[in-house]
Amino acid sequence: MAERITKQLAENSAGLVPGAAFQPRLGDLALDLAKGGRIGVVIVLPSDISASYQLRPVQGGDDWRARSDGSTLRPVPVPVTHVTPVKRDAVYDHRAQQAAVPVTVHYEDGSICETLLVLTAMQVDLYYMQFDALIEAKDSARGHAR
Repeated sequence: MAERITKQLAENSAGLVPGAAFQPRLGDLALDLAKGGRIGVVIVLPSDISASYQLRPVQGGDDWRARSDGSTLRPVPVPVTHVTPVKRDAVYDHRAQQAAVPVTVHYEDGSICETLLVLTAMQVDLYYMQFDALIEAKDSARGHAR
């Protein structure tokens, strides 16, 4: 599935231009803004035979049509399941007063993406206190004194 997503992004790179309409392919999931964010599977593409996209609800039900220019359609994002830190050092930028922590984002379809978690100076202080409390709780659960 992750390969499919990467392949779709590469093939549809022209469609990723800001302001460009999303033009889904047959079988893609699409969110239709004209239908209040309803999600459906594209079952018919605009062509000589059909003047619009035709979508069917994922769980079944009545089909509906969407504009042929794709202006009301958006890609359906894959939900994130969790984020884990990467075993590399975090970096603090004194000029920007921000920290960058390498993380891996895990998606519901099994794909992953490495990125940075950017924290402000105040967030660094807050998480320092929270992690200190977590370490203390972990140590006391193990019977270790700090």
